[in-house]
This record gives sequence, structure tokens and C-alpha cells, in this order.
Amino acid sequence: MSHVAIDEIVRRIRDLPSLPAVVAELLSSMEDDDIDLQQLARKISLDQALTAKTLRLANSSFYGMQSKVTNIQQAMSVLGFHSVRTLVTACGVIGGVPAVPGMQLDFNAFWRHSIATAVWARALARRLRQSPDTAFTAGLLHNVGKLVLATRFPDEYAEVQNWRREHGGSTAEAQLQVFGVDDTQAGSALAAHWKFPPAIQDAIGQHRRPAATGLAQSVYLANLLAVPAEAGDDSDEAREQAWSVLAVDDDERIEITANCDLVFNEMCQILVG
Repeated sequence: MSHVAIDEIVRRIRDLPSLPAVVAELLSSMEDDDIDLQQLARKISLDQALTAKTLRLANSSFYGMQSKVTNIQQAMSVLGFHSVRTLVTACGVIGGVPAVPGMQLDFNAFWRHSIATAVWARALARRLRQSPDTAFTAGLLHNVGKLVLATRFPDEYAEVQNWRREHGGSTAEAQLQVFGVDDTQAGSALAAHWKFPPAIQDAIGQHRRPAATGLAQSVYLANLLAVPAEAGDDSDEAREQAWSVLAVDDDERIEITANCDLVFNEMCQILVG
């Protein structure tokens, strides 16, 4: 089987639609604290669809606000710049890569899992000494390499499913057979192209590795916990593995799970319908 050359994958990554300009600016500023917040708020406000979704998220159970936020400037004042950046990024990225005809990827299911992983990563972040906002963004983007492969190479991506049906094994194994790379490598390349901070690039590339550390560990564990309980025995075992690493008692498990379920359902209604 002939593989897709890595330079061809990188070239087609470059052909992906650009993120909204303000989202790209927010992502590139993640390690920069010297920012003109008023100017940035004005830029965000110019994109009415982005602003509307961001404000809906700001007023959801994600933050549990006591009073309603009505504009971006107020959101920045009440929630802080880092939180608003997280929300704007979520709204912008989910709309940044459209589906293509014939691709073998359930877009709705893909983004629901990505949102679930983001919510769990945020919930676990403080326990793992990570920034909750950065963990959320990394969790949301952890599978973005699948979008690259499914939307830029729809015919080859269909072969991934065929290979799994014939040979079994994991999706990553099938991707390596068909493409010569897997989605974590493609995702890291996209994250570099979109100028994400190095820690997020690393989390995307390492999120399936049990030995991951730092931000990548938060995303690795969140990815395990985000899989629905009805997914089967393998997912049950994976979740138990994640809980054992976190060393939380039963009451904490129940509390964290209930809160994540609440936030996840509300975020999905706003972001993917």
C-alpha cells in the first residue's frame, strides 16, 4: 500500500481555511500578557456570530454567573481575558474547518467528543497543576488531526475504515497503514500551522500516550473520561485507569462527573446544536 507523502499532508494542511483573524490573534497571544484588551474586545465584537455564541457560553453553567453578561467588554471585565479567549477560540475553531462531501467522519459526534474532552480537561486541570483555560483549549483541539485527514483526504480516510474492518486494530494503526502518519502527527502539524503555543502542539501530539506529562497528561486523562459509559468494557477499564491516576474518592468522582455532564450538555447545545 502506498502512503500519502508527509509533504503532501503538510501542503493540504496549508490549504485549510484560515481561522477567523481574531481567533488566530487570540491563539498566538496565549503566552503574551501584554495585550490591548479594549482593542481586542472591539475586534471580537465586529464578528457578530462569534460574539453571540461567546456571550451565550459566558452566561451558561460553564461559569455559573450570578448576573447576565451582555457584551464582550463586560465579559472580559467579569470573567477575565483568559476565560473570554477560551470561549472565543472554541466558537471560532469549531466553525473553522467545514465538512466536505463524501468524508467518512461524523462531524457532530466528532465535536461532541472534543467538547467533552475539553470540559473534562478543564475540570481536572487544577488538580494536575495546569491552567484550566489552556487545558480546555487543548482538550477541544486534541483530535484536530482527524479533521485534517478526513477533510483533506476523504478517499484515503474511507480506506482507514475499510482497513479496520478487514484487519481490526485501532484507528491509529489503520491510519499508519493508509497514510504513513496518524492523526496525532497531522494534528501537531496543523497546530504548528495555526501557530498554537508549543504546549498545545505537544498535547495534541501526545494525547494518546499513557506516559504523557504536563498539559498532555491532562488531555490524555480527559480523553479517557470523556468516553460514554455505554461505549463498552474497554472504556470502563480506561476510565478506571484515569481515576486511579487522579486518586479521587467516590464522592469527588460523582461531583466532578455531574458537573462535567451539566456543562457538556449546555456547551453542545450552543456550539453544535
